[in-house]
Amino acid sequence: MSLLAALFMPVLMLFHLVGPVPPDLGIHGNQLSPCTSTAHCSRQTWPSPDPRSSFAALKAFVADMPRTVIIEQNDGYLHAEVSSALFGFVDDLELLADSDASSIQARSVSRLGDSDLGVNAARLSQLAALVAS
Repeated sequence: MSLLAALFMPVLMLFHLVGPVPPDLGIHGNQLSPCTSTAHCSRQTWPSPDPRSSFAALKAFVADMPRTVIIEQNDGYLHAEVSSALFGFVDDLELLADSDASSIQARSVSRLGDSDLGVNAARLSQLAALVAS
């Protein structure tokens, strides 16, 4: 299997479809940007009695996700790039711990394409389960 992967990996690397970094990443007035289209973006807010603790658990989980690179992290904010397995499509994942509102804000947006086929919403649903537990 590893021989097969070694043969096809250079071909798959040709398809690494990155796209431009969305200009609206980051914290804007103590919140993440809204999604301009739900076809390639998902944004959710989860209640959390202890946002800092929930954020720490989410950060550890994201760091262990396959094909994920944490680009920026500071006290209460995380930006990561997550690549798809086959073609290497890059999505931007943001998390924000909002202690004032006792919540975690999350946003996942695709860089390319008109539709993400539900990948971003599924990613946030997986992360939401960590906050709920």
